[in-house]
Amino acid sequence: MPFPADVARTGDAPFALDGATVRGDPDAAEHLRALVRTRTGVDLGTGGGIALTVDGAGPAESYRLEVSATGIRIAGADAAGLFYGVQTLGQLVHRDGDAWVVPSLRIFDAPRFAYRGVMLDVARHFHDVATVRAYIDRAASLKLNVLHLHLSDDQGWRLELRSRPELTAKASATAVDGAAGGFYAQDEYQQIVAYAASRHMTVVPEFDMPGHTHAVGLAYPEIAAAPVVEVITEGSVPVAGEPYTGIGVGFSSLRIGDEATDAFVRDVYTELAELTPGPWLHFGGDESLGTDPEDFARFVAQTSAVITALGKTPVAWHEAGAAADLAPGTIGQFWGFVSPTDAAARHARAFAERGGRLVLSPADAVYLDMKPTADSPLGLTWANGPTSLARAYGWEPTGVVEGIGEEAILGVEAPLWTETVATLEDIDALAFPRIAAAAEIAWSPASGAERSWESFRGRVGGLGPLWTTLGIRFPALEEVPWTA
Repeated sequence: MPFPADVARTGDAPFALDGATVRGDPDAAEHLRALVRTRTGVDLGTGGGIALTVDGAGPAESYRLEVSATGIRIAGADAAGLFYGVQTLGQLVHRDGDAWVVPSLRIFDAPRFAYRGVMLDVARHFHDVATVRAYIDRAASLKLNVLHLHLSDDQGWRLELRSRPELTAKASATAVDGAAGGFYAQDEYQQIVAYAASRHMTVVPEFDMPGHTHAVGLAYPEIAAAPVVEVITEGSVPVAGEPYTGIGVGFSSLRIGDEATDAFVRDVYTELAELTPGPWLHFGGDESLGTDPEDFARFVAQTSAVITALGKTPVAWHEAGAAADLAPGTIGQFWGFVSPTDAAARHARAFAERGGRLVLSPADAVYLDMKPTADSPLGLTWANGPTSLARAYGWEPTGVVEGIGEEAILGVEAPLWTETVATLEDIDALAFPRIAAAAEIAWSPASGAERSWESFRGRVGGLGPLWTTLGIRFPALEEVPWTA
């Protein structure tokens, strides 16, 4: 999981793990030892039974895995490919009587899309470094390679910026329903970035603007417009200058056109760029429901130009596609439905027309914060009701936005908004097993005998024992025939 590009079973006897040894790339060997030890209790020694190498052959992130009764060889085109081969091997380990074995087979595997992401909202509820690291481990095990961190929203600002210290001093202490807030000191953010890189994941940080900025007004009231409360359809009413702990959206905005606002934007993205080695900075640009459309278009165009001038590629939610002067090459993130409205599709296409590409996050398929079942105690239902695992799996990226083919799609991302998510246990309960559907859609070929709902649900069920030993507290959805 996700299913490889090409698999051939040889029919030979399996490889026995008991007493096995590993040699080769030290980082990959350590990952494999830890994974096997957690899954089986077997400690792999040092030697030649399992060989791990990077040989530069094949496309980026690809690997070849060969298993016979006498040995295992994993060769990655690069370090990421070798890491993904180790994850596949870990999934293949199973019990055969009293022994732990790996079936004999040959695999060639490479990803369909370059960008395979998850998003974690740390603004509605704050999640500490340990929780983020745990989510990185979970995502990377499924060959996901991007962590999008939603670092600011109406409820709080979550990253220390030395150029703008009031953001964390005055705008980070609260969260939804009055929960404790928090923020990452710069060294903590850099720890997250480094840990993600060790699992071959790129961090994409997001400061959401010009909307979703009520918290900014607590720190710098001179650049915050008054809340437009009549746009709120759910949640409590905000009050200017007071922390917001509800879940309403669309009411806040920066003061667009003011020199003080322009200076703020330059300051925060300049410092964010300095802290972030990855190529992308996300500036939001969504749900500015009370903002004048011309002001909105001017703001997102100017902000995308600021980020481009910093040497980064700007990313924005699809509404920003309405701006005629958006910086060329800006990446659009589509969050409409699998069958989108005309406006959402038009705005999404605009990114491709200006030299950018799309990341697809259809809310009624891959928003992991939607309830998986009607009786789930966690999650929301606004995206066409509860999102079953079958629905999370049953969509095709090239079939969402008319006129957008595979060449215009950078990848797929599964966001997890945290209005109802306060702990790692909550994350597991909503993300799993639906995160596996997003991973397979992002990685695996679009068609093939195993790219079917029946195959997928069976393979998900087979991962139950592995996920359990890894400490993932997933719900045992009735859609899945779980392996004991």
